[in-house]
Amino acid sequence: MSNKRTLILDKEQIRQKSIRIAYQILEDNFEEESIVLVGIADRGYIFATRLQKILQSIAPDKKFELLKVTISKTKRSLEARTDHAIDVATNKVIILIDDVLNSGRTLAYGLGMFLDIPLKKMRTAVLIDRSHHQFPLFSDYYGLKLSTILKEHVEVVLEEFDNEEDAAWLS
Repeated sequence: MSNKRTLILDKEQIRQKSIRIAYQILEDNFEEESIVLVGIADRGYIFATRLQKILQSIAPDKKFELLKVTISKTKRSLEARTDHAIDVATNKVIILIDDVLNSGRTLAYGLGMFLDIPLKKMRTAVLIDRSHHQFPLFSDYYGLKLSTILKEHVEVVLEEFDNEEDAAWLS
C-alpha cells in the first residue's frame, strides 16, 4: 500500500459540515428542550464538543448535555465507560457521535451503553460515513458519505487532539 494521502476535507469544509449537521439535529428535534450529545472518545468526543458549541450558539434556549464514552475497541465484548452517569439520558433524545463510521462496531458498542435505560430517540452523527457497514447501524447525520475500498483508510485530524490543522485524509 502506498503512503499517498489525498485530502478529502479541509478545515473550512469540516467547519461547514459541522454547522450543517448541527442544523439537521435541530430540525429533527425541534420540539425537544434537552438533547444529550454522546461523543465517542477521542475524536468523536471532540467532534461532539464542537457540535455542542454550534448548537448552543444557534439555539440558546435549548439544553445540550455532553457525555463522553470511552470504548475498548480491541475487545470482542462490550467494554466501555462514561465520564458521567448515563442516567442523564433517561427519557431524552441522544445523538451518538463519532468522527468516522466504518464497520459500525464502535457505534454498536456506544449504543450498547444505553440499552438498559429508556430513551425517547437515538440518532447517530458522524463526520465521514465510509459505507462499509458490518452492523445494521447507519448515520442519521453525516458530513460526507464516501465510497472507499476496504484497503483504504480514512484519517480525521482534529486540532484539539492531533495538534495539527483540521483535515480528513484518505490513504
